[in-house]
Amino acid sequence: MNARTPQAAAPRLPVSFEFFPPKTAEGVDRLRTVRAQLYQRRPQFCSVTYGAGGSTQEGTFAAVREILAEGMDAASHFSCIGATRDSVRAQLAELKAMGVRRLVALRGDLPSGYGVGGEFHYASDLVAFIRAETGRDFHIEVAAYPEIHPQARSAEADLQAFATKVRAGADSAITQYFFNADAYQRFVDDVRRMGLDVPVVPGIMPILGATQLMRFSDACGAEIPRWIRLRLQGFGDDTASIRAFGLDVVTRLCEQLVQAGAPGLHFYTMNQSAATLALCERLGL
Repeated sequence: MNARTPQAAAPRLPVSFEFFPPKTAEGVDRLRTVRAQLYQRRPQFCSVTYGAGGSTQEGTFAAVREILAEGMDAASHFSCIGATRDSVRAQLAELKAMGVRRLVALRGDLPSGYGVGGEFHYASDLVAFIRAETGRDFHIEVAAYPEIHPQARSAEADLQAFATKVRAGADSAITQYFFNADAYQRFVDDVRRMGLDVPVVPGIMPILGATQLMRFSDACGAEIPRWIRLRLQGFGDDTASIRAFGLDVVTRLCEQLVQAGAPGLHFYTMNQSAATLALCERLGL
C-alpha cells in the first residue's frame, strides 16, 4: 500500500477587528481588555474609527498607538470632509511617524451645524491625494456598500463612485455591514464586471441588541430583513435570546460569505469581545 500523502492545511481566512475611540478613562481600560481577548484570534489588523470632522482624532490616534505598541498592525480611519490639503498632509506625516502603514480612507461627515467646507469632496479625492503625497507608503482601504450608499443617486452611480476610489489608488475595500449574502455577491460580481480586482472584505456586525441595531441600521442604510427584525422584536427585553438568535443568524451569514469566496471578515466589535469571539469560535477562525 502507498502511504497517504498528508494534505496541506487550508489557508487561514484573514480576520480584522474594528474599534471606536473610548470617551472615558474607564472605556480606555475596558478596550485594552477587549483587545487582549480578541488578539487571541490573530487578526490581520485592527482599525479605529474617526469621528465626524475629525472630532475624535486625538482618541483615534491614541488607540492606534496602543495597538501598535501591543504588537498588532493598526489601521487608522481617515476622513477628509472639511479638511484642507495642509491638514491632511500633516496628519499623514504624523501617522507615518507613528508606524501606521494602513489607512481606511473615507469621505466622512461634518459635525452637525457645520456647512460644507474643506478642499476634499469625495473619498476618491482623498485616496488620490494620499497616493500623490506618499506613494505606496500606505495600504489604503475604502468603503463599499453592497446595499447602496444611502446618499447615492442610484445603484449605478454608487458603483461608479466605488470604481473611482479604486482607480484613484485604493488597495482593497471593507463593506458596510449587511445581513443579505446575495447583496454582497451581487456587488462583487458587478465590481468584477467593471474590471476591478481589489479584494472586497465583508463587514460583519454581531447582533448585541435589537434597539441599538435597528437605530444604527436606519441611520446607515443597512437593511435588516423583515423576518430578522420581527424575530428580534418578538424577544422583547430578553437579551440572552436576542444574542443567541443573533449568533445563529450571523454565523450562517459568515458561512455563506466564506463559501462565496470572501477574502476575509472584518468585525465591527462595538468595543466588546464576547459576540465576536463566539462567532470566530463557531466559524473555526
